[in-house]
Amino acid sequence: MYYRSTRGAKGSVRASEAILKGLAEDGGLYVPEDFPRLPGSLKELSELDYRELARRILSCYLTDFTEEELRDCVDSAYNERNFDDPKIAPLRKLEGDFLLGLFHGRTLAFKDMALSILPYLMKKSAEKTGLREKLVILTATSGDTGKAAMEGFSDVEGTEIIVFYPKDGVSAFQELQMRVQRGKNTHVAALFGNFDDAQSGVKRLFSDSAWREKLRERGIVLSSANSINIGRLLPQLVYYIYSYGRLLSLGEIREGEEINVSVPTGNFGNILAAYFAKRMGLPIRKLLCASNENRVLTDFFESGVYDRRRSFLRTSSPSMDILISSNLERLLYLALGRDGERCRSDMAALSEEGSYRLSGEERSFLSDFYGGFAKEEDCFSEIRHYAEREHCFLDPHTAVAASVLRSYRRKSGDDTRALIVGTASPFKFAPAVLRALGKEEGGELFSKIDLLSSISGLAEPEAIREARDGRIRHSTETEIGGMRDCVERFLFGKA
Repeated sequence: MYYRSTRGAKGSVRASEAILKGLAEDGGLYVPEDFPRLPGSLKELSELDYRELARRILSCYLTDFTEEELRDCVDSAYNERNFDDPKIAPLRKLEGDFLLGLFHGRTLAFKDMALSILPYLMKKSAEKTGLREKLVILTATSGDTGKAAMEGFSDVEGTEIIVFYPKDGVSAFQELQMRVQRGKNTHVAALFGNFDDAQSGVKRLFSDSAWREKLRERGIVLSSANSINIGRLLPQLVYYIYSYGRLLSLGEIREGEEINVSVPTGNFGNILAAYFAKRMGLPIRKLLCASNENRVLTDFFESGVYDRRRSFLRTSSPSMDILISSNLERLLYLALGRDGERCRSDMAALSEEGSYRLSGEERSFLSDFYGGFAKEEDCFSEIRHYAEREHCFLDPHTAVAASVLRSYRRKSGDDTRALIVGTASPFKFAPAVLRALGKEEGGELFSKIDLLSSISGLAEPEAIREARDGRIRHSTETEIGGMRDCVERFLFGKA
């Protein structure tokens, strides 16, 4: 299996090279040259535990890794030290549908599912490619990636990690988690801007070849832990295939029966992983791309026009407050028949003019997707509904996915059983959950977390205690134009 850039750079690279580079040299994202079939029947795969399934799926894509290397990476990531549920990604039945719980990792968000394994994949990749320089992970976060990436790379030998997050653009708990992060090699900076500013700034740094060469001369090589890195995206396929297998094992579906999947979507990586799984043969009928009121993706799937020229809204689901969804470039590349030149042209138009447009034929390629969005009141209504009916407490992002599923069914009449992708613990967004439940009270963050624990009957996760008791270690703030200087200060101590 080889990988090519979405922007048409000549030649292909092995998986280990793609993982280390993060972003292709022409600024594009790496995409596999083809999609392998599932490595076994659905019935056979349903009998595997999470670790063995992960090894089987990843072996289809990471073909320059040995079986032993993959097993080491998988076993190091998916264990009782990193996840508080032995199933790793448990299911819960909700009124005939199913909640996929992807928030049982160390940082209580779905990013743990991939970022628990990425450091091990990178370390093996560095060994394979003979990399001798220090690997510096440079990433932007809309809230969860930053903490999960720092947790994964904390004190990993031969690495440093630098995270930029939008000041006032993440939840209070998300910010606290990052600011108390331990590890001599972890660095965090609050950016005066939104997530799109942070993400675009990181991409500019990656695209500055002269600066990157200067860093290399000083023994530094950059890579990314964002979902622009194919090493972040591929592990996410596993939980969709695992979920289908669990439904099959439980007798909830028949082998080959189609399901729908509703995914709260910001940067488009999570739902793209479900699409990759579908291309491998997983019976998914419709992929519901669930947005909040920053509905740029909803409009794209409805009209074929991607237009970021609109007001940026801050919502109760901050990890989805995004107007430039980076991973959509991979789907665009496929929709364009893997035409890298055209993809590069559309990305230039998005950057320079703020939009691009697909033709009717190109839009037909997107028929597997449905784009929908939820207003704040719709999101809060879902939180109340499941708390009252099922005593199940959804975070705002997951509630958006539930709301879009409900509206899709009402409009389409499609009653296919569905997987609602649960992307974060309600404790990470306790103030918003309490507001939805009509229990909003004054007081500081942890008193609200305590109140949610009392109402829900759920024990406070270990990650909450770590943040509660942690010491503030990171306080750097920077303007958008100061990101490069900020990186150099972290790495070299420049004033």
